[in-house]
Amino acid sequence: MIAALTHTERRLAMGLSLLLALVGLLMAATARQDPMAVHGFMAVALGVALVFVVGGVLEHPGPDPQRLSHYYDDPIKAGILIALLWGVFAMAVGLWVAALVVWPEATFGQAWSSYGRIRPVHTTGVIFAFGGNALIATSFHVMQRTSRARLPDQISPWFVLIGYNLFCLWAITGYFMGITQSKEYAEAEWYADILLVVVWVVYFVLYLRTLARRAEPHIYVANWYYLAFILVVAMLHIVNSLALPVSLAGAKSYSAFSGVQDAMVQWWYGHNAVAFFMTSGFLGMLYYYLPMRAQRPIYSYRLSILSFWGITFFYMWVGSHHLHYTALPHWVQTLGMTFSVMLLVPSWASAGNALMTLNGAWHRVRDDATLRFMFVAAVFYGLSTFEGSFMAIRPVNALSHYTDWTVGHVHSGALGWLAMITFGAFYSVVPSLWGRPGMYSSRLVEWHFWLALAGLLTYVFSLWNAGLTQGLMWRTYNAAGTLHYSFIDSMEAMRPYYIARFIGGVLFLAGLVIGAVNIWLTVRGPRGAAADRPLAPQPAE
Repeated sequence: MIAALTHTERRLAMGLSLLLALVGLLMAATARQDPMAVHGFMAVALGVALVFVVGGVLEHPGPDPQRLSHYYDDPIKAGILIALLWGVFAMAVGLWVAALVVWPEATFGQAWSSYGRIRPVHTTGVIFAFGGNALIATSFHVMQRTSRARLPDQISPWFVLIGYNLFCLWAITGYFMGITQSKEYAEAEWYADILLVVVWVVYFVLYLRTLARRAEPHIYVANWYYLAFILVVAMLHIVNSLALPVSLAGAKSYSAFSGVQDAMVQWWYGHNAVAFFMTSGFLGMLYYYLPMRAQRPIYSYRLSILSFWGITFFYMWVGSHHLHYTALPHWVQTLGMTFSVMLLVPSWASAGNALMTLNGAWHRVRDDATLRFMFVAAVFYGLSTFEGSFMAIRPVNALSHYTDWTVGHVHSGALGWLAMITFGAFYSVVPSLWGRPGMYSSRLVEWHFWLALAGLLTYVFSLWNAGLTQGLMWRTYNAAGTLHYSFIDSMEAMRPYYIARFIGGVLFLAGLVIGAVNIWLTVRGPRGAAADRPLAPQPAE
């Protein structure tokens, strides 16, 4: 990896590594007893490690000039493996969270293992660490192949990958130490937020530089979705993370917003994170890997463009449906509800486009577990978007909000859509990236698929039932006009559903572990036909 860098790139990498170590040393020295000091020592350790790695090859002969005629895939390989590591960790923590609602004593009396701390570890780990690394890696792969252009340099991709994972590490260890901004999906420390802004700007510029030097005149639609994901997430993160630190020598900070304005900004961010991080980015994945695996062109390119602009416009307005029956002005709630219902059209356009692409290739879906992952992902994308639009309607929201129906909805999207399309993409690309004739074991891919599907269905059906039961119990009145059930009654009624959710989590995690082992054995296995094909004769895929 490092030996492939030019002399100039190695010196730049050395400078950045030293800068990271110095910044970390400054953080550790000024913060002292604050959790910020722990993060400073992490930065020092990472910076020093990178100095030794880069310094060890400073006098190494220059890279092979022939490298410029091939794609630069090293960061993609690293991103896939890192995503799998984060996925196993984050979903194991999620299983722990599910266990806590059945066996509350499973914290073992430790503050760091309380529900309030490990729950954001799970959500951030799955969405941002696992999902984010998968998006970064696949975007590097897709933009090179569809543009027939190599990445413009060999430092920026590593800066993005390493910087992003340092942010994830800071955020997750901060949760364990009790540091949080008390915001859904946006709880990292103020200095971690600044790091992410720098990393994300470099990521955006890198993407534009690659597209600018493309040999293929046409910009394939997957790049539209990836670019929307990168650009809008930057905007959302900057606005929602505006905060005033109590001190430059500590992690504690206060949001720049307060009251109902803070709530509105939070859910403008929260639902657009769903839109552009958890939808647009993964649609970019879908629009490239599904047609490639099915060996069929996308059913309708025009429909994909219509869906892109519909999703991009409508999603911006829907965040207020999370604030029904609150102090938010009624007209803003109604606006969010209206656009949420309208959003069903472009969302189903993408889901239908994916399913119609498979028309005529159903024999492949039957025989190929990798393609089956993508098929299930498209189905659950359509299901989750319908459910989201339905739950945004005010009377439905009165029944569903604050219940486990919402949790089931989130997991039908996160497990059924995000995770399934990611697994399909990884199984599609891993053999070709590492030059292997195929996956180590197709039987293990089958095991992963069926365990993941069984776990997914067990999980979401148990929580759908739990949520409906909760909603109905909370609004049942007796003849005297008072509540018929106490809150404790509703909690006791949840226990069978929570046990079923735990079992579903065990199945899904078991499938992921099998998939990670299968991918690792594929990486370590004997090489097959070389997959690193030259750029020049390579047609756009």
